[in-house]
Amino acid sequence: MIERYSVPEMEAVWSDESRFGRWLEIELLAVEARVRLGQVPAADFDKLRAGAVFDPARIAEIESVVRHDVIAFLTCVSEGLGPEARHIHYGMTSSDILDTALATQIRDAGKLVAAALDRYCGELEGLVRRGRGVACIGRTHGMHAEPTTLALKFAGHLAEARRCVPRLDRALETASTAKLSGAVGTYAHLDPFVEEFVCSRLGLRREDVATQVVARDRIAELVWALAMISGALERFATEVRHLQRTEVGEVEESFGKGQKGSSAMPHKRNPVQSERLCGFARLMRGWLAAAMENTALWHERDISHSSVERFILPDAFGVSLYSLERAAELAGGLVVFEDRVAANLGSAGDSHLSQTVMLALIDRGMGRIEAYEAVQAAAAEAARSGRGFLAAAAGSPVIAGLVGPSELEALCSVDRQLRNEALILSRLGIE
Repeated sequence: MIERYSVPEMEAVWSDESRFGRWLEIELLAVEARVRLGQVPAADFDKLRAGAVFDPARIAEIESVVRHDVIAFLTCVSEGLGPEARHIHYGMTSSDILDTALATQIRDAGKLVAAALDRYCGELEGLVRRGRGVACIGRTHGMHAEPTTLALKFAGHLAEARRCVPRLDRALETASTAKLSGAVGTYAHLDPFVEEFVCSRLGLRREDVATQVVARDRIAELVWALAMISGALERFATEVRHLQRTEVGEVEESFGKGQKGSSAMPHKRNPVQSERLCGFARLMRGWLAAAMENTALWHERDISHSSVERFILPDAFGVSLYSLERAAELAGGLVVFEDRVAANLGSAGDSHLSQTVMLALIDRGMGRIEAYEAVQAAAAEAARSGRGFLAAAAGSPVIAGLVGPSELEALCSVDRQLRNEALILSRLGIE
């Protein structure tokens, strides 16, 4: 992550210090497992546990020569030890510690993202509650459609955000998978108990059938889950961007004291948070494509996935956390201009009642095609004459012959159209 969008807690998970610390702990746990198998003297393990350390600067120095990060790490650790160093990395290959450490990073980074997702859901729920009973014009294809409420508008985003929760949980569980089974996954030189012991101590799943690596479809599924979160944020942000447009003006992002909107135009208050979320979603979809490309490796393994993951995993988690934090702020601080909401609903006139009238005609025995054509003609007449739709409908002999003016008035109310708001919100546990 670049510094502008980084979150310290996430940076810490992916730092070199963190990575090497996880490598060392895995190596020591593997030795401890072999002590339990009677393959390593307990005294040697005690020396390793007390004396095994690493120096990131020294590792970098060694790597500049050997061109292999794991060998550089093992060399650095061994330099401060005696003969007991021979027990480190016994029967293991580089990916045993790389993939196992990566699984712990995924687990820990995932906890941060999951907590931020919960906060976002909470702020969205608050926004839904604020919008209860606030009638607004619904839009399809960007055009006025029928009335809805702000609560129902934002409830759809809340439902989508909540769907992201189990999706993320499943992906994190799938990707938090380790392996310590040797060069091609056969346990040729390492007892399977070592893997079981290390996975148990670290709280990780074991890869059932490993090659030299954990299968990368697990990583692809994880990045997909993160990309789906980003897509949900993008949809919410796109709605906010539209509603904040000058011509619509129903909501506005919170605007802090001293905040500036434009270097040239002091009056501007731009939807910068929403636009940023939309931009991040583009990145996430790109990283998903890269993660999918990583699933097909040669034979038991090649290294083509490694460089890709060093970029996309820290960044995908970092962007996810940063985006969710900003999205929670956006939802929690969103300003709603109810007078403008009402004005826009009023400006739609009463043409949005066309379906109500059409269905009333159908209920009274008219065929659907005939009813549609009668109501469409009334709507066209209203548009030509400048009269309201209901007035034009009442003046239509075809319509008035089946539905009188008093019946039209009773049927055609916004309250009647929105009478099921409470029912829909109750499905989300909002009473």
